Amino acid sequence: MEKCSPILGQCDNAEAARHLAQFQPDLWGDTFLAFTLPPEETENQRKDEVEVLKELVKKELVANDKDPKETLLYIDAIQRLGVAYHFEEEIQVILQKIFDYIQYDDSYNNDLHYVSLRFRILREHGFRVSSDVFSKLKNEEGNLKDTYRSDVKGILSYYEASQLKLHGENEMDEALSYTSGLLSSFATDPNCCMASQVSHALKLPLFKHTPRLESTYQIKLYESNPSRDDTLLNLAKLDFNLLQVLHIKELQDITRWSESIGFSTKLPPFSRDRLVEAYFWTLGAYYEPKYSRARIILNKLFKIISITDDIYDAYGTFPELQLFTDAIQRWDKSCGNLLPDYMKFFYEVVLDTFEEIEKELANEGRSYAVNYLRKEMKASCEAYMQEAKWCHEGYVPTFEEYMKNGIVSGGYYYLNAAAFTGMGEVANKDAFEWIQETTKAVKASCVLARVVNDIGTRKFERNRGHVASAVECYIRQFGVTQEEAHERLALMAEDAWMDIKEDMLRPTTVPMPILTRVLNLSRALHDIYNVDEDGYTMNHFLKPKIEAILVTPMI
Repeated sequence: MEKCSPILGQCDNAEAARHLAQFQPDLWGDTFLAFTLPPEETENQRKDEVEVLKELVKKELVANDKDPKETLLYIDAIQRLGVAYHFEEEIQVILQKIFDYIQYDDSYNNDLHYVSLRFRILREHGFRVSSDVFSKLKNEEGNLKDTYRSDVKGILSYYEASQLKLHGENEMDEALSYTSGLLSSFATDPNCCMASQVSHALKLPLFKHTPRLESTYQIKLYESNPSRDDTLLNLAKLDFNLLQVLHIKELQDITRWSESIGFSTKLPPFSRDRLVEAYFWTLGAYYEPKYSRARIILNKLFKIISITDDIYDAYGTFPELQLFTDAIQRWDKSCGNLLPDYMKFFYEVVLDTFEEIEKELANEGRSYAVNYLRKEMKASCEAYMQEAKWCHEGYVPTFEEYMKNGIVSGGYYYLNAAAFTGMGEVANKDAFEWIQETTKAVKASCVLARVVNDIGTRKFERNRGHVASAVECYIRQFGVTQEEAHERLALMAEDAWMDIKEDMLRPTTVPMPILTRVLNLSRALHDIYNVDEDGYTMNHFLKPKIEAILVTPMI
């Protein structure tokens, strides 16, 4: 193994060279450690109730006498309420049948809501359904027939369907523009009974919502529906509360792990203390019980990369960062002897945590996952170092230079790999090689992470002396306004979304659970960031969202 080499001029006058960020303190303290959880007997009783309700819902779902519209409406409700993971096989069988007979299905050809719903759900599940299915709803000029203009439910459904558009589908671009305009007028119409629902969709379409957080809205909306299925509603509520207890237990375990290592006592107070926010982020990737171990592993790895980011971004001096980058590349504990005390402690934690995960995965023959994680950790640190160098030299990179480095420093190559780590056999070597190959969906998620992050953090970072963001690089290079730069980045984001959707169409190169993690991590960005809002850094922004899924039960 290579020996670590000291860098001249390491840490002279270090404190004067630090760019402290003054992050907001943790909002939660011991809130979740102090939670009083229901007795095991009560929890087991609720699990039994869920099993009974699941069987009743399954019976209704697979009923042969239901027509295709009623079946799709039921599947849509199941998905919106966050309980589709209980019925994955049944839903796939039904959708395959609907897809196989789509060309013969003329039962609701003039029903805008049904045609749109069928298109959206089939595309969500990877079926290559053509956008030509909307042609019968249009006039000779190619526009939607006037008879549909007042069909609020149909227009909203068409809008949600248009979110599944792919590259080159100009007619779906037109549909999105057309429906957005109509829905904007419905949203402000005091006589429109769906105005609130329309406003919710216009803020963020269904396809871009993370399932768990969106279910908190959808359960309440479904409860107000006079034609609701009370069995399904009760299942959704009970299942939500059971999962909430599981999630709190996991968060308690992660908190104890963090405290046992001593991040808050053995490191200077420079980093964002965001254990709860990070856990909320990972719930966006997966909330289902079968991914419990995956969430715990991901949160440990999330904590590692978050502190690493803050070392480069908010505390380490340039010479210190050079030392740390070199140590990470060599991945040898002896390198810690050349680091300042705080870095040495953290460096050893990084190596120990990776080693512990590797030993855990070795029991199932999957220790190879950690080799891929190391590669992503090393690549992330190199990208952070490049940004530190630009900042140190006062250099503003071209937009292309910035983005080439930025899609790595955005952290999503690392987080995608970290999300796969605890998923079991489905995340095999092929899945990790898929990331290494920089496939369309993975690269797109990394572009989204960079773009959405930079739009959200620009105001905060600009006020404290930070490397130029994508927005600033674009403005400087092309001489445009901030608004024009935002528009350009928004177009990049939409292109990235279409890349993700195209990779999810069948036949897929990796299993759907792997693709869904990439999709959900991309969705989670919209929970965390908004224009000039970074909920992970300025954590008050996330508080009501976190309370909705981790504090407030469904009643």
